[in-house]
Amino acid sequence: MPETGESPATDFTVALLQEFVRLGIRHVVLAPGSRSQALALACAELERAGAIDLHVRLDERGAAFLALGIAVETGTPALVVTTSGTAVANLHPAVLEAHHSGVPLILLTADRPAELRGIRSNQTTDQPGIFGTAARLAADVSAPVGDPGEYAQARALAKQATDAATGTVTQNPGPVHLNLAFREPLSAATSGAWEAAGAPADEAIGAEVSEATIPESPDSREPYLVTPGLRTIVIAGHGAGPAAEEFARTGGWPLLAEVSSGSHFGPNLVVAYRELLREDDWGGQVERVIVFGHPTLSREVSALIQRDGQGDTSVETIVIAPTGAELYNPGHRVQTFARHAAPDAASVALAADRETRAWTGRWVMASRKLRDALDAEESGPDVAASVSADYRVRGGFAKAELAALRAPVTRELLVDAVWRASWPHDRLVFGASRLIREADRRVPGKKISVHSNRGLAGIDGTIATAAGIALASQGGPEPRSTGVTRVLLGDLTLLHDVGSLLQTPGEVRPRLQVIVGNDGGGTIFDSLEVATSAPAAAMDRVLYTPQQVDLAALATAYGWEYTLAAKRSELEKALTAPVQGPAIVEVPLRR
Repeated sequence: MPETGESPATDFTVALLQEFVRLGIRHVVLAPGSRSQALALACAELERAGAIDLHVRLDERGAAFLALGIAVETGTPALVVTTSGTAVANLHPAVLEAHHSGVPLILLTADRPAELRGIRSNQTTDQPGIFGTAARLAADVSAPVGDPGEYAQARALAKQATDAATGTVTQNPGPVHLNLAFREPLSAATSGAWEAAGAPADEAIGAEVSEATIPESPDSREPYLVTPGLRTIVIAGHGAGPAAEEFARTGGWPLLAEVSSGSHFGPNLVVAYRELLREDDWGGQVERVIVFGHPTLSREVSALIQRDGQGDTSVETIVIAPTGAELYNPGHRVQTFARHAAPDAASVALAADRETRAWTGRWVMASRKLRDALDAEESGPDVAASVSADYRVRGGFAKAELAALRAPVTRELLVDAVWRASWPHDRLVFGASRLIREADRRVPGKKISVHSNRGLAGIDGTIATAAGIALASQGGPEPRSTGVTRVLLGDLTLLHDVGSLLQTPGEVRPRLQVIVGNDGGGTIFDSLEVATSAPAAAMDRVLYTPQQVDLAALATAYGWEYTLAAKRSELEKALTAPVQGPAIVEVPLRR
């Protein structure tokens, strides 16, 4: 460990960051500031040495969501570095999303030493514990004084933080907060800072440490065996992953998978699940529900689990949660929680039974019929007419096809086009808007990488999150993806995170296509009950939030490519054209 002899802050942060690198952390997202300068300069040195991928951002909120996107893609925590004061508070939305989604993050926030706290020093507030129970670990680290033993303490702190963020022991991954006090001199030269970190130390940390209280969790040692005998459906909510599809297929049960579940594919997929669950002939027959992930896109799922009744009319619910302490439990009606589950031998054997196949087949076929009816309502020209022997029929086809290409884009068409354009080497991110719900009710099964911030389902940081996913998947010596990251969102979701359009000169410009369904405001409220009771003027004033932002000018201001896709032909061209860097595709939609 090289010592500068000039700044204990620099010596301590170099030791801390070295250990994070040794533990496998590659990405650091940094928002500049004075009190955090030792961290920033050490990061610059580690970047120069090729030890980290450094991303510098102006806004702390966007920086934190960028790190969240990186962690979503890699499964490894990214570091977030900020200065003190309001900079720390701006991390809170991403911290809450990471907390509820179980995404690992490590926050390194600079602070004043003890003697400068509580006396109204500039840019000083009560930072220790600022994130409350959302932090898996919160450590308030005393300002280093240059004691050689502090280097071992720094390494031990990095190890403890990484274990807490990844849930190594607790099976509860999430955000970690290291609040680092620094005295002047706040930095010194860091040339040659990257050296072998040496063996980690197990010595105590000179800090006040609090860990999130983790309630008693399901037994994780053996999988819960699901027996046959009940009419069963498998629900895959956000983040369920391919395990839910495999489970449903092995047991021969219908799979009701949300579009961002990671399970929206396979022979047992039931796309039109909302419509079916609303019908007694379908939802009313369900006797057992097995839930993976976090269902957030429909009320029908939670209503089914909370269905009133006793005996034959009640619903047995089993929730499978490999990680996390906050478990899905609508109405406190869930009877069983487990970390892992598998169909038992009898269930696997019965998966091929005629009655079992008939149960699942009826769900799948009913869903297909509903989807076919939906397609018929929105159908384009009759393709068979294009080869008709009657020239008048062929002419009619040509006119109808031209009219379809010139027709305005609808939400349905937009969702379908983006889904068709996305493939396994791409990444697709949905904002919290009407569009993800439209996709959830209509797009067919396809095994692609889909993400949405559904922990709290807020519109915060959507572009930053998508940029993090793009950078993590496309960058590095061995890119995880050679494709494009597309983010489909509404206009207000874009404007809420407009600061994340700012690109840092000299950094990698990701292949990121932001597709904006612009209907001039928050039309999601038009589909809620409030629209039937609130005065129209009040709706527009306080809920709809009308806007008339010139997105072309916005793209120009931030140096993004821009395309207007008002017609189907323009949209398809935009989605099939090569994406070389950040680009905005604006799609006007009717309210």
